[in-house]
Amino acid sequence: MHVQVLWGIGGMLVVLLIAFAMSTNRRAINPRTVLGALAIQILFAFVVLRWDLGKQALSAVSGAVQKVLDSSKEGIEFMVGPILPTEGTVVAFQVLPIIVFISALTAVLYHWNILQWVVRIIGGGLQKLLGTTKPESLNATANIFLGMTEAPLMVRPYLPKMSRSEFFAVMTGGLATVAGTVMVGYAMLGASLDHLIAASFMAAPAGLLMAKIIMPASKEPETEEADAPGAAKADSAEGEEPVTEAVEDKPRNVIDAAASGASDGLKLALNVGAMLFAFISLIALVNLIVGGVGGLFGLGDLTLQQILGYVFSPLMWVIGVPWDEAVSAGSFLGQKLVLNEFVAFADFGPQIAQFSEKSAVIITFALTGFANLGSLGILLGGLGGMVPSKRGWIARDGVRAIIAGTLANLLSAAIAGILVA
Repeated sequence: MHVQVLWGIGGMLVVLLIAFAMSTNRRAINPRTVLGALAIQILFAFVVLRWDLGKQALSAVSGAVQKVLDSSKEGIEFMVGPILPTEGTVVAFQVLPIIVFISALTAVLYHWNILQWVVRIIGGGLQKLLGTTKPESLNATANIFLGMTEAPLMVRPYLPKMSRSEFFAVMTGGLATVAGTVMVGYAMLGASLDHLIAASFMAAPAGLLMAKIIMPASKEPETEEADAPGAAKADSAEGEEPVTEAVEDKPRNVIDAAASGASDGLKLALNVGAMLFAFISLIALVNLIVGGVGGLFGLGDLTLQQILGYVFSPLMWVIGVPWDEAVSAGSFLGQKLVLNEFVAFADFGPQIAQFSEKSAVIITFALTGFANLGSLGILLGGLGGMVPSKRGWIARDGVRAIIAGTLANLLSAAIAGILVA
């Protein structure tokens, strides 16, 4: 037990040292932000992974989410009921429709201001505990529920006046987390919903932690000196701090909100489906070529997954995965970084029972984030479209943000590994 704990602590230190080595201004790192974010992660992980009452609470939340997901079965059976398999999972019929359903539900929750209320409470807590700015904290919280291009809409009026450090925190927050709309898709592929939910919440402080180590604030941000143009005033008539609307054309009613959300979800589901089809097919083609070349050297069984596994296995071993499982774990991490997390979960899900509980938890936490090379294009198109003046920062700091998001996931994974050991 002591060896497992020391192993995990060592992994945490390695991840933090990598971030520290990448820092643009080590003297400006705020210990309050670093220690506070680390404490929040450890405390939250202990509560939901180690404490019986906390585990029961997480299971209750997971069960409630699962019941919500079960509601979508009525729609799926109505659409494709006669051809649904009795065993296994068909992505096109049982995973992608869930994305449409959750997107519509999210739009309804946003229309009713429930999502903004939750973001305001959690974000306000992060701001007070970590000493981060209001836009950074709200964006980090919004990323628990929304995607990397939707969450920044909540702080859109602040974006033009953000410092480079704040803007980097916005990018890192989006890359360290996953949207609720796709998280349920990972669960349908076989990942534990309990662990996905825990990883999503831990990623918010982890993203801020890595962002503020790698690119700390060197001066008082302008967003703290005054409200951004068009932003809501700090104190409303009711004494609350409203979150900026995430959409410019607000739905007229709940039906309009649900329809709009379903439409957006359909676009996302089609994109995910096309991406999975293309990447998995391309991987098969690459494996054919790699195996052919490897056969010339007596390595006819060599695959892209094995190459990625050997490259990233030391990193997975460092954060707590036993060496006999590290190559497979490294393969999933490599697929996530080079391709995307959906492809990685599609490969990991069917194999999850082959891993020890500790390794399965670590891999799940390590994969739960949008940090991959393809996300740089999404940031340039989505976030860059909102604030064209910052597009140069996205291009210059994008790869650094991907690394920061990955380190945030690995830090959460190392902490989780300690507590389930």
